[in-house]
Amino acid sequence: MAETPVNWLRPVAVTASAAQTNMPSAPPVAKPVDLQAFQTWLASDTGQPERRWAGRPILPTGPIDAPLMIVTDMPDPADIEQGMLLAERAGALFDSMLRAIGLNRADCYMASLFFARPPGGMVETSDIASAATRMATHVHLARPRRLLLLGDRTIRALIPTGGGEAPDALPGFNHDGGTVPVTATFHPRLLLTQPAAKAQCWRALQSLIEEDRP
Repeated sequence: MAETPVNWLRPVAVTASAAQTNMPSAPPVAKPVDLQAFQTWLASDTGQPERRWAGRPILPTGPIDAPLMIVTDMPDPADIEQGMLLAERAGALFDSMLRAIGLNRADCYMASLFFARPPGGMVETSDIASAATRMATHVHLARPRRLLLLGDRTIRALIPTGGGEAPDALPGFNHDGGTVPVTATFHPRLLLTQPAAKAQCWRALQSLIEEDRP
């Protein structure tokens, strides 16, 4: 399936009237200064790109200072039905992946690049850039020890020079307060259809285990 951004919802251009032109612009939204404020901003700010989409939002969950922050691209249809990221078969496989490295969901901070699903699962390039900038603040405020990126779209948005869906080595992720180590691997939805990719995924997960060794 092509992943070229498609503008499904571009409004028809109109000419602003003189009255509209002279209306004062809205004051800029203050940048969140802690994780709770950031999560409130995500849930309530009308300027988020997800506000244009009808899909049910699934907001990030998990503890601050988590050993691992997991970022996927967007909720799948099954996630929206269940009200949680990585649900049903993909979620069961994901839980097995976490257990293999000695973690469970309660240990991790779970987030997605987009917290709602657009029509057709397609987003515009400008929205991807906006979400990547937003994630830099998100990671800074969540303060995870490590970052795990799931899927090609997530990797390309956040580590543009990564060079593939499951690269052997990635630079650290630069966020608003510094850099955090990052690992990337296939999204569980792909592993369900391409089991041969599980070996490469396991190698990526092993690197997380090795980082904890003295």
